[in-house]
Amino acid sequence: MSQSPSPDQVEAAWSDNKLAQVLYHDWEADSYDDKWSISFDERCIDYARDRFSAVAGTESWPYARSLEIGAGTGFFTLNLMQAGVIVDGEVSDISAGMVAAAQRNAERLGFALGGRVGDAESLPYDDDSFDLVIGHAVIHHLPDVRQAFAEIRRVLKPGGRVVICGEPTRLGDAIARRLSRATWAATTALTSRGPFRSWSRPKQELDESSRAAALEAVVDLHTFDPDELADTVRSAGLIDVSTVTEELTAAWAGWPIRTFEAAIRPERLGWGWRMFAYRTWLGLSAVDRLLSRVVPAGLYYNVSVTGLKPRG
Repeated sequence: MSQSPSPDQVEAAWSDNKLAQVLYHDWEADSYDDKWSISFDERCIDYARDRFSAVAGTESWPYARSLEIGAGTGFFTLNLMQAGVIVDGEVSDISAGMVAAAQRNAERLGFALGGRVGDAESLPYDDDSFDLVIGHAVIHHLPDVRQAFAEIRRVLKPGGRVVICGEPTRLGDAIARRLSRATWAATTALTSRGPFRSWSRPKQELDESSRAAALEAVVDLHTFDPDELADTVRSAGLIDVSTVTEELTAAWAGWPIRTFEAAIRPERLGWGWRMFAYRTWLGLSAVDRLLSRVVPAGLYYNVSVTGLKPRG
């Protein structure tokens, strides 16, 4: 198990963002999949494929060689490989713990997955190396988003595509965080007394969750306006740039559900709860697609963006 950061390390991370990124993601590497209900079965294969196709379509599948930046435990790459979107996957992350976790997940699935520890603002790859560069919930962690897209353009082959999914919008994130804080306060208060006390996680785990929340405040650097994000991608020299937004009511339910899970002993919930949470997300996502005809894009929680490297 990864050792949690000490209070002194958390304090130092406030003035050193790269240190914060490494500390937080190394610490989270062993428990990240459980924390975010990540799996490599049909549920997450469908999710990854649908998020990708919603913004980038399906006409160029499969992509011969793909790089994922800020890959974490390999969720996006490995599920897209299983979906037939990617043939050969490579992952990079600033956290050595995350790269190792991704490669362990790949081995369990029977995939050979290349991986390098690297900063997305200075990728450790040659020019014109990849047909596809992807990311999921990553660029909001990067101090210099414009530089990261310049690096993505550099390592893409001419005609290659970038697809970044699952980034928080400005308004959507503000609503989600308020709902999460309220849920945490209500849940920890309820489970601190009476018959629900046995539901609460041990105090040490709750303290570690609070410390994680402190580090999250350091590593979560940006939220995005969809139009401004598209302009940033164009300014890096990419073309045919477009965005889509997803999750309105799904986020309003999803973030409280995740926060509730973080405060409760896992054995009190189980697989039935996970399927309830997933089906709730599916149903509300369908509602959100209908609402997108009348609701402004900026109110949705997630924004995804795609673009192409010019040929010649």
